[in-house]
Amino acid sequence: MNYLIKNATVVNEGEIGVYDVLIENGIISKIERQIDLPGNCTEINAEGLHLLPGAIDDQVHFREPGLTHKAEIYTEAKAAVAGGVTSYMEMPNTVPQSTTIIELEKKYQRASECSLANYSFMMGGTNNNLEEVLKADFTKIPALKLFLGSSTGDMLVDNEAALEGFFSKVNSVIATHCEDDVMIKETQKRILEEYGEDLPAYFHPIIRNEEACYSSSSKAVALAKKHNTRLHVFHVSTAKELSLFTNKIPLKDKLITAEACIHHLWFSDEDYKTKGNFIKWNPSVKTIYDRDKIFEAVLNDTIDVIATDHAPHTIEEKSLPFLKAPSGGPLVQHSILAMLDFYHNKKISLEHIVKKMSHDVAVLFRIKDRGFIREGFAADLVLINLHQTTHVSKETILSKCKWSPFEGHTFKSSIVKTFVNGNLVYDNGKFDEGKKGQRMIFNR
Repeated sequence: MNYLIKNATVVNEGEIGVYDVLIENGIISKIERQIDLPGNCTEINAEGLHLLPGAIDDQVHFREPGLTHKAEIYTEAKAAVAGGVTSYMEMPNTVPQSTTIIELEKKYQRASECSLANYSFMMGGTNNNLEEVLKADFTKIPALKLFLGSSTGDMLVDNEAALEGFFSKVNSVIATHCEDDVMIKETQKRILEEYGEDLPAYFHPIIRNEEACYSSSSKAVALAKKHNTRLHVFHVSTAKELSLFTNKIPLKDKLITAEACIHHLWFSDEDYKTKGNFIKWNPSVKTIYDRDKIFEAVLNDTIDVIATDHAPHTIEEKSLPFLKAPSGGPLVQHSILAMLDFYHNKKISLEHIVKKMSHDVAVLFRIKDRGFIREGFAADLVLINLHQTTHVSKETILSKCKWSPFEGHTFKSSIVKTFVNGNLVYDNGKFDEGKKGQRMIFNR
């Protein structure tokens, strides 16, 4: 169907204004102050609503294949579009791991069958798959993911020769999870000897601490500078790491970029008392000081994009004792709403939210024709109501795991409609699953 969105308050490229937006054949065909309704077109009255480009989440774990008791592409992509996230980049630590082109393409095929959002899957690096990675076509793959610290899936790359090979030879974005494994293991050993194994969750940022993050991130940055590599550091969690990045260079010219995640902007180590393992992520949620400095870095463009690291586990798994409970949790359904709460609290502008969750993700990864409200671009759009609340309960959570660290919270805004490639896939709680998302393409 074709749509004419009338009288929307459009937030796009640093400006806010009331416009009509015409969607034809999945593309934004016209943006003007006044557009007459063409034939064969459905009109949507968006007066009082804000129209944003759909968010692009550059880091999610949808758990398929092999871990589908936790989540699957269908359920998590459905949660994404309900939250205004129209495109995502999924990580390789599934079972089997996406460390070969064959396994990677299986995920693309599966997404083409069931994903309501646009999709892209990162290839994973290991200590011995450099030659396979060099065969990959990175116009159709967003990045190479390297775990420089072990996390869910045990994909640690710690061989110096392998790292030198990846950083010197891969002609693509290298995205990294940075935590120093040796330091973490030494710290955990010392703490267990002192306190025993029955530890509360607030020991997580003590074990996975600032120094472990900085040690690994600084190593990745040094390798990138040595080889002139395009490096993107995922989920920065400490104030100390911010010294590794800059806001003195336009994003399109940066070789080294960084991401902040919703949980590191929202929670602090004080929340372990009430949330426990349900805010246990790797890297860990740390101090109020770290949280505030990361937010400041988002505002001043030292940190380039905002994502979720959406990583579901079952309630049973998260309810295990701290040391046995896995790290990660679901966030993709509520990421825009969380940032809009910050807007309501006068901590960030609507324009900057759009910049960090849509525009700059597209620029950073050179995504073709997405991330902006522009004529000729894909109609990936979200209509929001800033004055209608959204309460989070088990009944409203769409992720397969059926829990959220935001459970019980009432957001100040709501997602009204989400368009993916011009298809109205989400409309006030109802889904149209007739059309699936598309594979993202990259201008490289």
